[in-house]
Amino acid sequence: MSELTTRSVLHKRITTFVDWIKPELSKREEIKERANKVREKIKNKAESDKYNLVVVSTPNAGSFTTKTGLRRHFRGDAEVEGLDVDLPFVIQDNQDGYALFNLLEVFHRIVDDCFPSDNVKIERTKSSIKIKFPDKVNLDIVPMLEGDNIDEQIIIRSTGEKIHTSVKKHVDFIKKRTNASNNEAGRVKYNECLRLFKWWRDTQANDSYWLGGDDSPASFLINLLTAKAFDELSVRKTYAETLSNWFGYLAHLVKNKEPILFSDYNNPTRDYYIWSVIDPVNPDNNIVKNWSSSKIDELAGWLENGRDNWNRIIGYDLEGEDTKSIEELIKIFGNSFKNHSE
Repeated sequence: MSELTTRSVLHKRITTFVDWIKPELSKREEIKERANKVREKIKNKAESDKYNLVVVSTPNAGSFTTKTGLRRHFRGDAEVEGLDVDLPFVIQDNQDGYALFNLLEVFHRIVDDCFPSDNVKIERTKSSIKIKFPDKVNLDIVPMLEGDNIDEQIIIRSTGEKIHTSVKKHVDFIKKRTNASNNEAGRVKYNECLRLFKWWRDTQANDSYWLGGDDSPASFLINLLTAKAFDELSVRKTYAETLSNWFGYLAHLVKNKEPILFSDYNNPTRDYYIWSVIDPVNPDNNIVKNWSSSKIDELAGWLENGRDNWNRIIGYDLEGEDTKSIEELIKIFGNSFKNHSE
């Protein structure tokens, strides 16, 4: 592995693929402008006499802000990831009325009022209202209640569960690691490796039993897994070395159900669930608390297979077996790697 160089065919192929899976730069400003217009439109409607809400803030959030999102692509017959933008709306919690106890329902009505056209599809998720535009750009409207200070919010799920969070701290959590890798010499950066992990997740979910479809590991979990790997192992001079190390490390953690904890904002301790991946902002939020042993084992299997794939990929590259190397890379990233790595 130590013989790999940035001049190798393998590194050049992965670098080309990394650049392709990013959302197209030409669309970023256009999407940003649209998001700002939608934000203003919904804010005005929420604060109108009809709804009488007070919008405290609309912070920037999600993969669009942290530059960890993917271009839109297909997984089976379903479109996934891509140019999705999270738009949080933080609402003042100064009353006990219907609106604040039914925030998702109220915002569903607000979005319906703002976008009555049949060309725009509106869907309700467990914690957001998704607006799907005809050009495949999606905006996730995420209503929240204000917390105890300006950087804290409360998400109200459709189940009634309330989760304390901080949009700013979650964004800073990712940016801190990207900035740290930017200070390292070389091409390999944390946020690009996170993108590769998301693409890998979508590819593996195609044929999975427990982690397929809507049960695929959430991007938040992928964020935390890769953050843990980066904290412990940093990045190497090539993508292959970095990802080989990360997959091996994470396969060990998940297989042994070792807790994944962070000390960025607090000092959490392990809880008593089967496995613990603790939200770095909220130590009471174990994001895998509802996972069964079967789901955990399947994720461990994904990672173990990925670890073995990377070992073969590196071996084939060092032996000059480019065709065999690509065959293994397709197992990780799907056929899109073959078509977009030249």
